[in-house]
Amino acid sequence: MIRNLKLTKAIVAIALGIAALIVAKIMETYKASGSQVVLAISGVLFIAGALIFIYPILFATKADKDGKHVELKPAAKEPITEEIAS
Repeated sequence: MIRNLKLTKAIVAIALGIAALIVAKIMETYKASGSQVVLAISGVLFIAGALIFIYPILFATKADKDGKHVELKPAAKEPITEEIAS
């Protein structure tokens, strides 16, 4: 499913965000300068990963079995007449 939806970039962004968060927390415990910058980079990576996860859902198009796009316009309303066979 991840490969079908092309979400590998999102997974990489989330993984880098987690790694940057861990590095920021380690820098914070040792009181190293720049921990806030690394924490900000972590947040940006999390937000980017979340947006990349949502992208296929927001911009999905319906396709038929051949992979061609299907028109999603509603058909014209025509009255349904049924003939009753006697």
